[in-house]
Amino acid sequence: MENQELIKQVTEKAEKWLTPAYDAETQAEVKRMLENLDKTELIDSFYKDLEFGTGGLRGIMGVGTNRMNIYTVGAATQGLSNYLNKCFADRDEISVVVGYDCRNNSDKFARISADIFSANGIKVYLFDALRPTPEVSFAIRHLGCQSGINITASHNPREYNGYKAYWDDGAQVLAPHDTAIIDEVNKVTVDDIKFNGNPELIQMIGKDVDDVYLSMVHSISIDPEVICRQKDLSIVYTPLHGAGRVLIPDSLKEWGFENINCVPEQMVKDGNFPTVVSPNPENAEALSMAIALAKKIDADIVMASDPDADRVGMACKDDKGEWVLINGNQTCLIFLYYIIKNRIAMGKMQPNDFIVKTIVTTELIKAVADKNKIEMRDCYTGFKWIAREIRLSEGKQQYIGGGEESYGFLAEDFVRDKDAVSACSLLAEICAWAKDQGKTLYD
Repeated sequence: MENQELIKQVTEKAEKWLTPAYDAETQAEVKRMLENLDKTELIDSFYKDLEFGTGGLRGIMGVGTNRMNIYTVGAATQGLSNYLNKCFADRDEISVVVGYDCRNNSDKFARISADIFSANGIKVYLFDALRPTPEVSFAIRHLGCQSGINITASHNPREYNGYKAYWDDGAQVLAPHDTAIIDEVNKVTVDDIKFNGNPELIQMIGKDVDDVYLSMVHSISIDPEVICRQKDLSIVYTPLHGAGRVLIPDSLKEWGFENINCVPEQMVKDGNFPTVVSPNPENAEALSMAIALAKKIDADIVMASDPDADRVGMACKDDKGEWVLINGNQTCLIFLYYIIKNRIAMGKMQPNDFIVKTIVTTELIKAVADKNKIEMRDCYTGFKWIAREIRLSEGKQQYIGGGEESYGFLAEDFVRDKDAVSACSLLAEICAWAKDQGKTLYD
């Protein structure tokens, strides 16, 4: 009986999607589900509404209230637009950045979102192609915007897509704005969504922002001389079909590295991620093609970024010459150890410099910080909390690095989300520094 009641409820919800408010393709797909004797797909697609949470949206793509599609994305964008128009009513112009990654439908969802923002009188800076998440965060600050979104499901399987919302500081939305936006999104009906954009309010951006961003990323290099001496460091890199392909090889070149070997099959933009089971650089399987190339050319380091290029996974040779993965805790520790040790050695460390880690990340970092008399802060899990620490100390203390055990690291303060572009570049510098002393990264 309970099952019959559920089927009745989802059928009623689905039938509302057969009205002219929804496009013909969507209606045909809903009809197919309704006519199918097996109601599993219908139930899964309509039994609840895909929730706009504090991190935005994330879900499987498809038709239905519990799926990522133009209507759930549209409602999220309309709700965010309504909130921005309330919050910044006194401004002559409200502006947002819209970015997207390699996933199926990411570009479509981004264009629709840009149309909706513009239809609500909001100026849109829309990236001309896929870009890393950290560059979206950078662009919000660089262009003086009040908000921004990135269409990405990070490292989730291929069936998923997502919607990350950012505030004017370039960080993911925190209280009180997070719950207030959710309230606005929950009020939106399909008839409220303004799909017809205003082209005059949409401005394409691309290389102009790339160049400034890459120049800023290069400015965090601590020891350029060591790169000059080790510019032939053999690097293998894979973007796992994602947005890292746009900027990470260019960033490594700008830092001075000349021997960059990209995994050709995985440099192809593809939302189906055909060469991996899951595009997650935490998983050994995702790095297998890169490690195979590294063995072939006897490389020094393997690095991989996830589809939206905010997290980095790495592998190096151990003392027996076997390739091993570096875990997230080790990754964060290596970065912060190098930053502290070499800022001190280069005379760049200042008394008010501080680092941040999340509470679940290794306490060894605190031991290193304490030994060097550097302030270390613990924060909740999630990069928006690291961004909050940066914001709270802006103009008073200097953030020099922070990370979490889930492979996210941020070495700069001009971005407010984890950044695989700067992390890969800094990782190469760390390898060069180790090699310069006759050591490996593993040593």
